[in-house]
Amino acid sequence: MSDTILETQGLTKEFRGFLAVQGVNLSIRRGTIHGLIGPNGAGKTTCFNLLTKFLIPTRGKITYDGRDITNMKPAEVARLGLVRSFQISAVFPHLTVLENVRVALQRARGGSFDFWRSDAVLKSFDGRARELLNDVGLTEYAELQAGSLPYGRKRALEIATTLALEPTMMLLDEPTAGMTHEDVDRIVALVKRVSKGRTVLLVEHNLKVVEGLCDNITVLARGEVLAEGDYMTVSRNPDVQAAYLGTDPASVGAPEATAHG
Repeated sequence: MSDTILETQGLTKEFRGFLAVQGVNLSIRRGTIHGLIGPNGAGKTTCFNLLTKFLIPTRGKITYDGRDITNMKPAEVARLGLVRSFQISAVFPHLTVLENVRVALQRARGGSFDFWRSDAVLKSFDGRARELLNDVGLTEYAELQAGSLPYGRKRALEIATTLALEPTMMLLDEPTAGMTHEDVDRIVALVKRVSKGRTVLLVEHNLKVVEGLCDNITVLARGEVLAEGDYMTVSRNPDVQAAYLGTDPASVGAPEATAHG
């Protein structure tokens, strides 16, 4: 089994002459938490969408777990264990928290019409659904409508539904976006906990989150890889400091000063 689980070679996406992502080479090690960061307009979201197959590359190759997935569809890569979350929380607001996780678990049946199954069949998923809710700290919210949850708890619920798909690799799109400090701390602890035995790739703006979570980091700027390495290495890189702050690197203070760059 290769130490590399996800790799890109020359990954490029062009929109009517504009190169949103250009020649990106990524190599993500199995069992690590890898951050994809960069200033606004760096190409992070485009790159993320290419990896999860919501966009098809103009050029380049994507390999996941030894398989060429460059031209696969999102559902196909999800079945291989490559599962993403979204920047905007995606839950069914009028279902309970428990029912949201149960919907994700019903995927294991391989059918699309389990909503019409008997209560007995649907409730067979409740045990595992409650285990997942416990994993993300939502046990006490199980019977509440998902739409009534605070924003941070909704993100935790989305992570639970992602876990229900039994991912080998999770791709999290800005999991702490728009959160209070308390919610950010909770999600960071949650991602650490659920990453055990998995690989995680996350797009994140908050560099304090990246510092606390990521083993390796790739920095994008203008669609290209600007720097790679651990947090200390990239945070001290003058090109990274200049890209985030648009200033003379010598004037940059502590790395956490760029927490929302």
